[in-house]
Amino acid sequence: MRLPGRILKNGKYWIIEVPLLAVTTQGRTKEDACEMIADAIESLVNEEGFQIDVFKGRGDYFEIGSSDFPVLASFLLRRRRMIHGLTLKEVARRLGAKSYNSYARYEQGRAIPTIETFNRLLTALSDEVDFVLTESRV
Repeated sequence: MRLPGRILKNGKYWIIEVPLLAVTTQGRTKEDACEMIADAIESLVNEEGFQIDVFKGRGDYFEIGSSDFPVLASFLLRRRRMIHGLTLKEVARRLGAKSYNSYARYEQGRAIPTIETFNRLLTALSDEVDFVLTESRV
């Protein structure tokens, strides 16, 4: 799984962001900015051995990914919930679950969702948008 990002020159700095994660940072060079976004996400995940890879695209487009899908997926779920200011109970209610523990297992990385489940989880977290599965551009 890869997540899209944008990198833009702003004065003497390169601003880099991954909108789905609401993570933004900057660097003096494009290369520095790419290192900074990887470091920022790895720091937020705070999981020993977790590593973000940055895949440079054309123009202002790039993607981030990790070989550790369960950790990246659980971080994406946790981050989207935080962005929308939802509690575990609120997400569980949106999913129609009686207990928030079933949802919490996905955020904790103790359960790996199928594509169908992942879509339901993301929809419960961000009901105002759709998520599009696409081939990588880089």
